Amino acid sequence: MVTLDAVILRPADTGGWDILLIERGKPPFDGHWALPGGFLEMDEDLPIGASRELEEETGLSISRPMKQLGAFGHPERDPRGRTITIAYGLVLTREEGQLAVEGRDDARKAAWHSITQLPPLAFDHSDIIQTGLTVLL
Repeated sequence: MVTLDAVILRPADTGGWDILLIERGKPPFDGHWALPGGFLEMDEDLPIGASRELEEETGLSISRPMKQLGAFGHPERDPRGRTITIAYGLVLTREEGQLAVEGRDDARKAAWHSITQLPPLAFDHSDIIQTGLTVLL
């Protein structure tokens, strides 16, 4: 199985950075916070799938391309079975960071969180976020 995850950062009003997370509305990790993402469709290119999942789960549509951050494939990263995720990331401008987000599709909520005060995260998303911060900032 191949999934895509999005590390979306914006400048925080108080300095530093915020990251966009969703609260999962389905198992596994129902009720846990996670990066916006989901399964790649069979006829879809990777960056298009990452943008689609971002918009489906948060309502955020950004026309600029995201940067590929890496692949994550530890055999136990997903309790549903062997899943490899390709992570993409983008730093939003201050104006883009003001666009409204909301939980959609299988995301119960979408919200910005300070990168210094992250909630407990699903899957291996803390590792993906650390890679994203290194690559993007």
